[in-house]
Amino acid sequence: MVFRKLPGVSASGMGLRLSQKFVFLLFLSGLVTLCFGALFFLPDSVRLKRIFLSKTETQPVTVGSGSENDAREHLKRPKDQEHPRGMTSAKGETSTKLKSLSRKPPVSHEATEERLAGGKAQEDLTLSRSKTESASERATSPDHGANSDTFSYKKFKRCLLKHPLGRDNGKPSDPKTNERREKVKEMMKFAWDNYKRYAWGKNELRPLTRNGHIGNMFGGLRGASVIDSLDTLYIMGLMEEYNDAKEWVQTSLDLNSNGEASLFEVNIRYVGGLLSAYYLTGEELFKNKAVELGEKLLPAFNTPTGIPRGVINLGSWSWGWASAGSSILAEFGTLHLEFVHLTELSSNPIYTEKVMNIRKLLNKIEKPHGLYPNFLSPVSGNWVQHHVSIGGLGDSFYEYLIKSYLMSDKTDDDAKKMYYSALEAIEANLVQKSPGGLTYMAEWRGGILDHKMGHLACFSGGMIGIGADDGAPEKRQHYLDLAAEITHTCHESYARSATKLGPEAFRFDGGAEATATRLSDRYYILRPEVIESYMYMWRLTHDPKYREWGWEAVEALEEHCRVESGFSGIRDVYTMTVSHDNMQQSFFLSETLKYLYLLFSDDDLLPLEDWVFNTEAHPLPIIRKSFFSGECYGLSIPFQ
Repeated sequence: MVFRKLPGVSASGMGLRLSQKFVFLLFLSGLVTLCFGALFFLPDSVRLKRIFLSKTETQPVTVGSGSENDAREHLKRPKDQEHPRGMTSAKGETSTKLKSLSRKPPVSHEATEERLAGGKAQEDLTLSRSKTESASERATSPDHGANSDTFSYKKFKRCLLKHPLGRDNGKPSDPKTNERREKVKEMMKFAWDNYKRYAWGKNELRPLTRNGHIGNMFGGLRGASVIDSLDTLYIMGLMEEYNDAKEWVQTSLDLNSNGEASLFEVNIRYVGGLLSAYYLTGEELFKNKAVELGEKLLPAFNTPTGIPRGVINLGSWSWGWASAGSSILAEFGTLHLEFVHLTELSSNPIYTEKVMNIRKLLNKIEKPHGLYPNFLSPVSGNWVQHHVSIGGLGDSFYEYLIKSYLMSDKTDDDAKKMYYSALEAIEANLVQKSPGGLTYMAEWRGGILDHKMGHLACFSGGMIGIGADDGAPEKRQHYLDLAAEITHTCHESYARSATKLGPEAFRFDGGAEATATRLSDRYYILRPEVIESYMYMWRLTHDPKYREWGWEAVEALEEHCRVESGFSGIRDVYTMTVSHDNMQQSFFLSETLKYLYLLFSDDDLLPLEDWVFNTEAHPLPIIRKSFFSGECYGLSIPFQ
């Protein structure tokens, strides 16, 4: 026996002194405790550990990175939350707008923080998958109850106040207006048919050379024009074309891409396009693709602050215009609408948590004169430089504030407060009146005004218009007047060109008014922002001038941009001898033609009481709390 070899132990009967017994028992109990305790450090898959753990025991999981943990303390469940344009300068930019940068940063404290946050964000992604799978299991469970949080398309339809496509697909009673609407529909079919014939599956059509364009804005994703066209084809009643697009999504849309892509562009075009197609048609294919793609966007938030970088695959290159690796206001500020809907459809709060964390940080940091500069460090959470613009780099951040409020059924008071505070600062610092009486929005560079306005900023007429009713009562008419003045100025930028199409940017200095004075600003790439404001102002005022201005744009597009095999942008709007850029942008199909079609339709086609449009003109429904309870007004007719 081993005990016989121990000193002080007799061989005759294990005689131990009292103190020795105590030491021996203490040693034995410690050994037993150590052995059993070690079981709890074994992997979950080890059989012995499962024997001793309760089957109902759940382990705590930490979700979030950086300051997001603090943000989560103020979050409610997604269905009870206050549900609240992006850097549209990226729209239509060719690959020359992107610059590959080899970045090998030295090991630093910030880099260490970034890697740690990346590890936490990987936990976010893992949790995202598990929660999505759990939601799917609940949806298919036989005893899945009526009170479940899982999104029900049937309940959603009952919560719409009006039929999405109107009483007669929005057909206007006036024959002249209907004739104009049919012309826009023909333009859409012409653009689509040529895309399908020469560029099927590519991102855009090159109509002069009759081939497709892929570019590097979307990484390895393909078919941007297909996704952007889904809802436009559907609302126009081009069902054969819509079915072709749906079949391509089902058989050819590959989301397993390893290329670097713009978070902003993928979100507004692909996620937004798939979401709107689902809400309009009820096709589960679109919902599943949207959620799958949404999950792939989450790694962009792997930063110390939770402010996402501009590209999905971090570390190899960044946008050429992104100063010192900064994140751009319009990029990270143009996620809210789509991400809230991803939470609604997946029952996964992580998407809403991500965008609420962005909002929390923006509320916390100091804003110069109440303004939001365009560049923010995703590492420090501080502004990088004080350049403010309502055009490119800043535009759709403001749009998404007021639209978050409207999309929440006017319950997102935080978005409302941020929007009207920002608008007050914009009026105080940026809104100017030219000697000729034109109201415009200048750019702000560290307190010095640059008296230019970009075509992209012309969306703001419509934005201010749709937000007019919910401002302070004494300012409602003022906001509507301001919206009309800005829209008028943007129309003047069209009217003062030879082609009657607007330049990329126009100035109000050196004797110029609403005119591009630089050769580099004279191009037009089929942009929608001016027509977008026409559409909103028509619906808000029914002033016939907005339809007349829209028709002027149709005639100009037909005369100068329509070529034998599609539509193309032009390089100089001030010469009648046009030079085409050989690009039919996907947003021409999604936005420009859709807004024209809506302009010449009755207001009950995608009524604003039920829908908001993301910055790519994809309609998303207003989220009413009764989505889940089913206690809604109810539609008298189905819309599928």
